[in-house]
Amino acid sequence: MDTGVIVAYYSADDKHHAQARRFFERCTSQIITTVACVTEAMYLLASDWRVQNEFLLQVSRGIFNCEHLTTQDFTRITELNARYADLPGDFADLALVAISERLDIGAIASLDKDFDIYRRYRKQPFERVFISSYQTQREE
Repeated sequence: MDTGVIVAYYSADDKHHAQARRFFERCTSQIITTVACVTEAMYLLASDWRVQNEFLLQVSRGIFNCEHLTTQDFTRITELNARYADLPGDFADLALVAISERLDIGAIASLDKDFDIYRRYRKQPFERVFISSYQTQREE
C-alpha cells in the first residue's frame, strides 16, 4: 500500500477519504507497506499528532505490515531509479516495487499514476486495487 491511500483514510478532509474508508472496510487482504511510506504518511499527517498516533498504533497492531528492506532491495531500488529516471525519483514508490517483486505481490493500492508505468520484474504491470474515482471518471 502506497502513502496516498493511507493519508486519505486518516484525513477526513482529503478528497479520497470516503473512498479510502470504503476500501479499508472491504479489504480482506494483508496490508503491506514500507518504512518509507510510514515516514511519508507521518509527515503528511503532521498537522495532528493524535491522527499520527492512531496511524502508528495501527502499524504496531499489525493492521499495516511494515516490510523491512533488505540489502538486495536497495540494489533493486537503484536499478529501478535508473530505469525510471524520467519520473520524479520517489524512494517510497520504488521500495514498494522492490518488495512486490521479492514477496511476489502483484496488487497495489495507490493513488499514484506512476504505478500504471512501473513494471514488476521489468515487464509485469501492477494490478491497481485502489484507483481514485477521479481517475476512473477521467478514463471513461
